[in-house]
Amino acid sequence: MANHLSRTVDTTLPAFGASAVLLQVLLVGVAAFVMPAAAHAAGVPVRVFLPMHWPVILAGLVYGWRSGLLVGAAAPLVSFAVSGMPPVFILPAMTAELAMYGLAAGLLRERFKLNAFLATAAALVAGRIVYVAFAIGTGTNGTPIGEYLAAALLPGAAAAIAQLLILPIAANGWVRLGRSR
Repeated sequence: MANHLSRTVDTTLPAFGASAVLLQVLLVGVAAFVMPAAAHAAGVPVRVFLPMHWPVILAGLVYGWRSGLLVGAAAPLVSFAVSGMPPVFILPAMTAELAMYGLAAGLLRERFKLNAFLATAAALVAGRIVYVAFAIGTGTNGTPIGEYLAAALLPGAAAAIAQLLILPIAANGWVRLGRSR
């Protein structure tokens, strides 16, 4: 009986090892440069598509909270160093937001064993709360609160729904594939 109680199912892959670290570095690159560049090239506003969010949440769901936190914090900083985007005035709020997305997705998946859909939904809410609180708390929004909330939350609503539908399936497949090796 004790053996049954102590045995848990791993919901994420180990974050360490050569291939895991390489894949996480690639996720930073995809979040920092590839997806934002693709969105710009396609003429899709980044506030609508939220290109950095996808790989960050995926990193948390697949490799756990430490990786989610690191990929989330690194992506906007690397992007800024490479491309000058996001703009410097929004960089701190975005860094905190993306770090929270990865941290929450990974923590809820790895530690609390939430299914990937619930972990993604909670991470999306937590990241947006951090972003809005950070921007309002530091005064970087510069507009009345109602206008700011509408401008900050509404454009990315479709992307958040797509992330909620796609990322858990992708993460579960990635973890299954990684376990089978």
